[in-house]
Amino acid sequence: MKTYLVGGAVRDALMARAAGSLQGSHVDRDWVVVGATPESMVAQGFLPVGRDFPVFLHPQTREEYALARTERKTAPGYHGFAFHAAPGVTLEDDLARRDLTINAMAVAAEHANEPAHAPVIDPHHGQQDLHDRLLRHVTDSFAEDPVRILRAARFAARFPDFTVAPETQVLMRQMVEHGEVDHLVAERVWQELSRGLLEQRPSRMFEVLRDCGALQRLLPEVARLWGVPQRAEHHPEIDTGVHLMMVLDMSARLNANLATRFACLCHDLGKGTTSPEVLPRHIGHEARSASLLRQVCDRWRVPVECRELADVVAREHGNIHRSGELGAAALVRLLERCDAMRKPGRFQDVLLACECDARGRLGHDESAYPQRQRLAQALALAQSVDTAQVAQQAQADGLTGPRVGERIQRARVKAVAQGMGLDSPD
Repeated sequence: MKTYLVGGAVRDALMARAAGSLQGSHVDRDWVVVGATPESMVAQGFLPVGRDFPVFLHPQTREEYALARTERKTAPGYHGFAFHAAPGVTLEDDLARRDLTINAMAVAAEHANEPAHAPVIDPHHGQQDLHDRLLRHVTDSFAEDPVRILRAARFAARFPDFTVAPETQVLMRQMVEHGEVDHLVAERVWQELSRGLLEQRPSRMFEVLRDCGALQRLLPEVARLWGVPQRAEHHPEIDTGVHLMMVLDMSARLNANLATRFACLCHDLGKGTTSPEVLPRHIGHEARSASLLRQVCDRWRVPVECRELADVVAREHGNIHRSGELGAAALVRLLERCDAMRKPGRFQDVLLACECDARGRLGHDESAYPQRQRLAQALALAQSVDTAQVAQQAQADGLTGPRVGERIQRARVKAVAQGMGLDSPD
């Protein structure tokens, strides 16, 4: 029985060494055990947790240890695999089933605390591909699992100076043409998309998916944005798809959370359905974006917090951009449509997504976005109103139901008008 540290921990340690730093990124450590059986692992105190193949938790560290295994494709998509784990399966057999060469390296457990300086087991030349900044598949078994297309795209977003090897690009295109991505399950698609959105340059994920044809299968609402023109005076980059990639990268630059980045991804979906005869104008695209967003969320089972934030951004980003022209009453109505009084934290994320949209344009990446501060101020002023006191006085005046709400709204409008030096309808 022998144990090895494999995968990302080895890759990141080698990358840190090449960069002149002994501190790599913080990743979970993956362990492979060769020459063991499930019974021998349990006898040593490991806790079995794997359902499809033998995986165990270390009795002290709780890290995952997997028995070396091979796998065989049995059906289309992600769930059609048969796994074989036995003492005779070698480390090289296990590494051969992995996705990319840079993830198919290992060091012996006794060197795990300093993997950057340990002898590396590297049967597929991952170290050379790290040096060459190349994402290359290990073997043609890559084609058996369509999730690997998403993983390759995600690693392109994590390491934006890496390119996908030409032979891997060809293989991914063939997988798409053979319909493999059509069998992907929603949970795995969202898992990889969400991870890719949080990477250093999320645009690279979508560029890779678009190049191999997978984006058209998975997110046709996004894929159709390329080639759709916008008015040059507002969007010097003109192409809507190019703009979307700039917005996503701005969201990474501003360290936005996942829900905000997803909102950035979906904010302009409606521009892909604008009638050609009215281009490059996109009147009413916000409502169409919200409708298409619901289709995307239903298809990939997007979490509620991402769905709700994206819906607000899709519907209201145009109004938020124009909010500098609004008076107090219109500002309060905008806050109410965004549910800002009830969910002020989410509203801050809405404003950040809109800033990413405004700065994700050619020549505008350093531009100020005063709308964010102005609307934050308006919200603070509206929240300063003691609604319980206003409601109590309204009821004392004989008002009930919606008329109490109208009284509260007028009080908020007055507070915003006075605090921001705006005209009040009263």
